[in-house]
Formats: sequence, structure tokens, C-alpha cells
Amino acid sequence: MAARERAGATVRAYDRSAEALDEASARGAVDHPCSGVAEAVAGADAAFVAVPVGALPRVVGETLAHASPACVVTDVGSTKRAIVSAHDDERFVGGHPLAGAETAGVGHARADLFDGATWYLTPTERTSGVLYERLHRLLHALGARPVAIDADTHDTILATVSHLPHVLANVLVAQAARALAVGDERLPATGPSFRDATRVAGSSSAIWTDIYVSNRDALAAEIEATIARLSGVREALLAGDAAALTAWNDAAAEDRRRLLEAQLAGGPVFELRASVPNQPGVVAQIALELGRAGVNIADMGLYPAPDMSEGVVALWIAGSDAADRAERLVAALGFPVARA
Repeated sequence: MAARERAGATVRAYDRSAEALDEASARGAVDHPCSGVAEAVAGADAAFVAVPVGALPRVVGETLAHASPACVVTDVGSTKRAIVSAHDDERFVGGHPLAGAETAGVGHARADLFDGATWYLTPTERTSGVLYERLHRLLHALGARPVAIDADTHDTILATVSHLPHVLANVLVAQAARALAVGDERLPATGPSFRDATRVAGSSSAIWTDIYVSNRDALAAEIEATIARLSGVREALLAGDAAALTAWNDAAAEDRRRLLEAQLAGGPVFELRASVPNQPGVVAQIALELGRAGVNIADMGLYPAPDMSEGVVALWIAGSDAADRAERLVAALGFPVARA
């Protein structure tokens, strides 16, 4: 819906559910329902694979097999290591939009879903710079903020900020249900804290079982760290240590403040121009270096020399301080860079 309304795209789509395709067409999300992957990607500039994580390697492989050499292929899976390692193809860029809700299906689709949302991209040294730029621009057109990140870092971070909250939500509702079952008590009115903390409990197993298994090592490590932190709180409670509990609660407030500031920071946009050789992986190298440093690329453009031996990568960076850091980081990679 966003691609049609905002990017002026023609959307061809395939789903194994004929009912889902009919509903997508009725809602104006799809121009041309297709009978298979090959028909859906014929002549496509970009292809998005949106299936459960466990099915991604197979469906991305099928998509790449039928897509043209000029088509960028991406996915929207919540874990990235497995899919990136499975497809070492210059046309494939792993992706993960941080958007959506606990609801599922085209019936809950909205064209404004990605407005202001971070959309992680996991390019590699094999990634085509031209195709990466196309995807980057398309995601901007959808309203998202694309951010480059390596697959390992992505999965470690998502284990903390996405997958662990689902685990904790499931645990909380199970504890509440067991407590209320004692004595056949009726469910009392729950406050907003419980509702907010358990909003994602019991999310679709067709999606989340694959996510848990795919990222099991990173998620298990975060669960261990959580157990250790909870044990510390338990000891303070048993000891009646008010000072320790106050310090713990105040530290949480400070951590939340810093996280919100980092998430909401903005500012004016500055253009940098880096001269680079025409070599595979150069664009991905720059994008990943800035992504690791927390520098958001608001937009980018590629300007090759007439003989295609070198070119200029234009980067638009939000915030003067971030632009300064980006300039230093790109220069440290050995590429001449200056503000336009």
C-alpha cells in the first residue's frame, strides 16, 4: 500500500493463500495478483519476501532464481544471520523493518505503517552498490529510516529489544493466569502496566517459533542476563534494602531517558561526498561503518565517473555532530570526503 501510494510503484504479488491475495487486491495493496513467485518478480526492480523466518532461505532462493540481474531482493525477517549466510548474492540485502503490531494479515495493513520507523539493512561486501542505493531510496519513499547493520550485531540487539520482551510477556501472563486460578478467582481489572507489558504475549506461533529457534543462542544469553538481574532485585527485596532498590529504580529511569533521547534525536541534514573506487562492497563498507557508529544515513546517491572507474557516494546525515563523525569515519576508511 505504501509502495503504490507513496512511491508510485506497480505491485505484483504472490501468496500461497488465494484468499489473502483477493483481500490484498480488494484493499488496494496489489495491482496484479500472481499465480507464483516467477510471475510476481518478472520485470521487478525490487522484490520483498515476507514469510516466516523458517521459510525465508527457501523462498528467497526461489525469488533470486527468478529475479532479473537488475532486481534487488530483500526480506522482512526478524533474524538476519541465517538468511544472510544462506544467500551470498550481490542482489540480496537482508532487511528488517521495526514496525507493526501484534495484529497480522493484510486486513490490518496501513500505508503509513513505516512512517519514521527504523528499517535495518544487512549488506555485505558482495552487495551491489547500485541495488543497495535503489532499496535505500525505496524505503525512504515508504516513510522508513534505513540503517545499515551487520547481521551478527542485528541479531544480538534484537534478542534484547524484541525477542526477550516477547519471552517476558509470555511469562507474565502465565504467572498471572496461575495466580488467578488458585481458588477459582475471577480476573480483576488490570492496570496499564500489565496491559502494556503483555501486549505481545502469545503472538503468532507460526512466526515466533521460527524466530526463537533462529536466534536461540543470543536469546538464551539475554535470558541468562535477565535471570541474574532479577536475582539481584530478589536479594534486595528479601534483605529489605531500600537504598539498593532506590538506586536500581533510579538507574532504570536514567537508562530509559538515554534510550529515548537516542531514539528521538534529530536535527538538520548535512551532505557529505566521498570519492570511492568502483569496487564491489564499497557502498556496503561505508554504510556498515556508519551504522556501527550509530550514524543514520538520511539519504544517499551514487554518481559514477564517465569511465566507471570511480565515483562519488553522496550521503545526507542528520545532525551536525553526526555529520562530523561520519566525515571522520569515511576518511578513516581511506576515501577522500568533504561536505558539499
